[in-house]
Amino acid sequence: MSKERCDWCKGDKLYEAYHDKEWGVPVYDDATIFEFLMLETFQAGLSWITILKKRENFRKAFDDFDYQKIANYSDKKTESLLQDSGIIRNKLKIKSAISNAKLFIEVQKEFGSFSNYLWAYVNHKPIDNKINPTKGTPATSLISEKISKDLKKRGFKFVGPTVIYAHMQATGMVNDHITTCFRYEEVKLTS
Repeated sequence: MSKERCDWCKGDKLYEAYHDKEWGVPVYDDATIFEFLMLETFQAGLSWITILKKRENFRKAFDDFDYQKIANYSDKKTESLLQDSGIIRNKLKIKSAISNAKLFIEVQKEFGSFSNYLWAYVNHKPIDNKINPTKGTPATSLISEKISKDLKKRGFKFVGPTVIYAHMQATGMVNDHITTCFRYEEVKLTS
């Protein structure tokens, strides 16, 4: 008997593995939060599967998503990234990854961790949206709009409400697995 999954991941083994193991699991670790934030900003305007297929290339190109290193990238490193066909070679997104890493560190200094900053928007516990299989999943929320607005005010780029909502879903700030998905209850137990 096959497991019931959210519709968006069905039919692609990579998508299904991501859905089954990562998507929606609460993340409180700054390194992982930064990885997802960076990947989400590169995803803006593209499909998530495109980013997933290039994730390991991003990991290699961006020093395992080490925001301390990324914040200090030189112009020479930026140019080498622009030549790397394994990643999304968008100059604005590459430059924003570097500036966002610097800003990420500033937020850490202010709040003790980026996790503290981000999770405060949901009172440090995931929101269970109880998504009905026939209703569909939202693309934004009032909270993602607030976070987006604040991040933009701080200077972050490519952090619109849709990108931030996708980040909230990926890092388990919201449980948007449909209620009939086998991961819905499992993710609730990790909260």
